Amino acid sequence: MALEKSPPSCVKWRFYSRSVWSFLLFMWCLTHIVSGQIRYTIPEELKRGSLIGNVAQDLGLDVHRLRSGRARIVTRQSIQYTELKTDKGILVVNERIDREQLCGDVTPCSFSFEVILENPMELHRITVEITDINDNSPMFRKDEMKFEISESAVVGSRFILPGAEDADVGSNGLQKYILTANDIFGLKQHSNPDGRKYAEMILQKPLDRESEPKISLKLIAVDGGNPHRSGTVNIDITVLDANDNPPVFNQSVYRATVSENALKGTNITTVNASDADSGSNGLITYRFSNMKEQLADVFYLDEVTGTITLAGQVDYEKDRKYEIMIEAMDQGGLTDSSKVLIEIVDVNDNAPVINVMSFSSPVPEDSPSGTTVAIINVIDADSDQNGQITCTTDSISPFKIKSTLTNYYALITGSSFDREIVPEYNITLRATDSGSPPLSSTTILRLKISDVNDNAPLFDKNNYVAHLIENNSPGMSIFSVKARDMDWNQNARISYFLEDAQINGSPTSSYVSINTETGAIHAVRSFDYEQIKQLQLIVKAQDGGSPPLSSNVTVKILIQDQNDNPPQVLYPVQTGGSVVAEMVPRSADVGYLVTKVVAVDVDSGQNAWLSYKLQKATDRALFEVGSQNGEIRTIRQVSDKDAVKQRLSVIVEDNGQPSRSATVIVNVAVADSFPEVLSEFSDFPHDKEYNDNLTFYLVLALAVVSFLFITCLVVIISVKIYRWRQSRILYHSNLPVIPYYPPRYSDTLGTTGTLQHVYNYEVCRTTDSRKSDCKFGRAGSQNVLIMDPSCSGTMQRMQSEKSILDEPDSPLEVSFLGDVLKSALLFIKLFGNTEC
Repeated sequence: MALEKSPPSCVKWRFYSRSVWSFLLFMWCLTHIVSGQIRYTIPEELKRGSLIGNVAQDLGLDVHRLRSGRARIVTRQSIQYTELKTDKGILVVNERIDREQLCGDVTPCSFSFEVILENPMELHRITVEITDINDNSPMFRKDEMKFEISESAVVGSRFILPGAEDADVGSNGLQKYILTANDIFGLKQHSNPDGRKYAEMILQKPLDRESEPKISLKLIAVDGGNPHRSGTVNIDITVLDANDNPPVFNQSVYRATVSENALKGTNITTVNASDADSGSNGLITYRFSNMKEQLADVFYLDEVTGTITLAGQVDYEKDRKYEIMIEAMDQGGLTDSSKVLIEIVDVNDNAPVINVMSFSSPVPEDSPSGTTVAIINVIDADSDQNGQITCTTDSISPFKIKSTLTNYYALITGSSFDREIVPEYNITLRATDSGSPPLSSTTILRLKISDVNDNAPLFDKNNYVAHLIENNSPGMSIFSVKARDMDWNQNARISYFLEDAQINGSPTSSYVSINTETGAIHAVRSFDYEQIKQLQLIVKAQDGGSPPLSSNVTVKILIQDQNDNPPQVLYPVQTGGSVVAEMVPRSADVGYLVTKVVAVDVDSGQNAWLSYKLQKATDRALFEVGSQNGEIRTIRQVSDKDAVKQRLSVIVEDNGQPSRSATVIVNVAVADSFPEVLSEFSDFPHDKEYNDNLTFYLVLALAVVSFLFITCLVVIISVKIYRWRQSRILYHSNLPVIPYYPPRYSDTLGTTGTLQHVYNYEVCRTTDSRKSDCKFGRAGSQNVLIMDPSCSGTMQRMQSEKSILDEPDSPLEVSFLGDVLKSALLFIKLFGNTEC
């Protein structure tokens, strides 16, 4: 392909551009829409696939850009004459192009279309000019024309010949007429203002009907193509008798106007011609001369009156004016011609047509202001004021219309979006012309707003409080948290998590778990109100956006108490081998406080409210129990008839549902002295059951004590030998002797070696080794008796001291042996199940 300035090329192109600064300013005004114009020139009748031009090269684009931008052709033609090869970046012929069919007589002949690219949007206009080739011959509408000319016609009379029509234009169009050689008629050619040529036959010498009544000629129309093409019509002339006055029009040019919306039958104008002859030679008829075939259906001429009326529809947008030749002929064959110019008056009869060239939907809600949403093309077939278009959109919508190229508009955003408020827009585009009255058309674009993760999940509450009854089953659902996300789809998909935290030194996940999808919180373990009373954890709700957004909420789970613990009696202590008895003197008055039953319940609330009842008693008329405080008091005066041994069974009951209880046995001795009580309580049944393995533990304890004893002997002997050797060393030396006093070793009354600590023991031995008893001495109440049937007697508990060890040789030996003995006795107590 050659440039336009190269004459030999059949395909020419021109690229219109501006200076660099003008182009940058133009780009900035178009708000990111790139545009350009290219013009190509090709001859008509090219074969399909013929190259028109390299669009990519001429626009300065890469072939890859054409493919990635989905380049496509947008045309208003019903037939798409061109095709864009995006893989090569070239423009080729898609359909056969006939210039005469496309443009008719209009020159130059061209058609335009737009090439649209996306991402980013670019708009380029391409104009293809079609040059004419000599593919049409001049043609006459009739093969033969007949003339009747009076022999009296004067020399110089003119006769208009039928014009030929050549669909080609320019040099390929009709150039001249040739009349076959004769000595009677000559030929003179004329041109209309629109460039069309016609010929007149001029009488060069008088006619003689008697010598030559008929004359036959040929008119040849020749075009200027190479090679030349021509068309021929036969002219038959009949010589009539004398008619020496031709018709004459009263105007050489008639002018008229008609509206394009005029109805059929509307009178346009009337032509008038006169003939000085009389009789039949003075009768005039009118006819169209050299009128295009397609106009025969548009205008009608009355042959008698010369009135021109509208026979069809006229359209200002197709033809703005018509030029018609009218011929007046008398009966003698003499004629005259006149021209009629008919101008079409434009009427606003075409509403604007809106074409959406490109539309981007959906648009992200975070799109900046000024983003191009659509490119539209608006066409109004009217002209001048009636074709001036104003394109608008709804004033309340966040969109603006901006003009780009001629008849092209860009729909851009005027503000930011929020999909959570308005998820989609119905944009009404309205195009209105400036006619009177104005015509308009509308189209609606449905624009969807795509979601962006700009909203974090929100919980229904600022914090949650739930209640859970203790002793629950592991895996039990406690309750659910719920969060909502105003975003859509994946951005609104919420997952729930537990934040890492410590509860009593253990991770939160060891107490509860959460369903990531539903937010249901489940107990991982069974809870005990007495160990933990509440859980405080943090739940995080996180959406599925990128990056994800989250929010936290505090959840407090309150453990509710359940009556799962019976009351525990603290006093009186129930022992297995000894009988504890409370003494009541016989002189006790009514209301005498015998003792108090003390009990606790580790539950809380009403589950820990305790009440005391006397279940059984030796004499129910003697004692009562306070229902609230557990105090056992006498309800009457004690008499001599009352039994010394009284046994009371007290039940302690809580207030739970269902209630739990505990029972305690209280032994009461009604007596004034201990010997009096001894005989009564000595025969108490000994209900203690010994373990069958008691003997094994006693033997094991004896073995341990023996081992410790032997170890002590070895240590003592070693110490003695060590000291003896030290004394021998000091004896043979001259060093002074400094006495050593171990800790807590003091000199009392001049005698060293006195142990400051005194160990007191109470030992009760029986012939049955399994029932021996050993007690450490301690202070006790004088009103409490401890009776042990396994011992031979009863001792009053008092503070006593008894030395069970003589003074050792050294303070170190005394302390060590005392500790060993105490450890041995403790071991016997633990493993022998003996009362201490």
